[in-house]
Amino acid sequence: MIKYEGSVYRPPSEAYSLIVQATVGCTHNKCKFCTMFKEKKFHTRKTEDIIADFEWARKRYSQIPRIFLADADALCLSMDRLMPILEYIEAKIPECERVSIYGRATNIMRKSDDDLRLLRRHGLKMVYTGFESGNDQVLLNCRKGETRAELIDSIQRVEEAGIEESVMFINSLGGRELWREHAIDTGTAITEMNASYVSFLTLLTSPDAPMAEDIASGKMTLLTPEEVLAETYLMLENSHPKKSCVFRQNHASNYLSLKGNIPEDNERMMKQLKMAMENKGMLKDERFRLL
Repeated sequence: MIKYEGSVYRPPSEAYSLIVQATVGCTHNKCKFCTMFKEKKFHTRKTEDIIADFEWARKRYSQIPRIFLADADALCLSMDRLMPILEYIEAKIPECERVSIYGRATNIMRKSDDDLRLLRRHGLKMVYTGFESGNDQVLLNCRKGETRAELIDSIQRVEEAGIEESVMFINSLGGRELWREHAIDTGTAITEMNASYVSFLTLLTSPDAPMAEDIASGKMTLLTPEEVLAETYLMLENSHPKKSCVFRQNHASNYLSLKGNIPEDNERMMKQLKMAMENKGMLKDERFRLL
């Protein structure tokens, strides 16, 4: 059977994908809001072990339309490590329509433009990147380890190589102290990066997350549900990418579900936000904001 080490996380849209760990854990693993990989010491898996997982799956599943290469940022692997994996999928799982992967900006920037185009030609069609906030101070506060400029540049390069980017931002990450800067700068980042997909999550902190200490000490103040909606409104108000971007706010953490395209549906979604701010009954109860 497929060998998994520790808890395995994947984006919501990869729910029905075959998930194989190419790496274990996260190369950074310092973000103050995240505890997903804290119990793991980062390491890469041997190529033969990864291929063995695919061989096991190939014998048991007649159709494998999508594959997700875990863990947190398997794009850190060198081209010499990534290409045998993609070539195996091409040869042995030809019905696979999409291979996707998490990718930090730091690891994307280590790939040349030719590298990215080669990965696309061999089946890598989507990269998921946690941008979190368009504001550099918020990124610094949460120990993201990357800057706004680096994130925008990396996403643009992935898109230019023909690979779709799915980019995640976190509402309330700046707290009440930096909510406006977080909102405006996130909106303008969406405008500049021109990604194919954008999703908004809302901050939920585990008790053992370092950010929980900031909240408990009063260093950071969480937004109320109504303030989160106002922040989202300001984000959308400042989002005007040149190409249409699929937008989703339907994560379990969100108080209000939204979906549409940016910028075409901004006005409609902003009207929904206004309605919800005036009618609290539209908001998800805290009891149901569980992961």
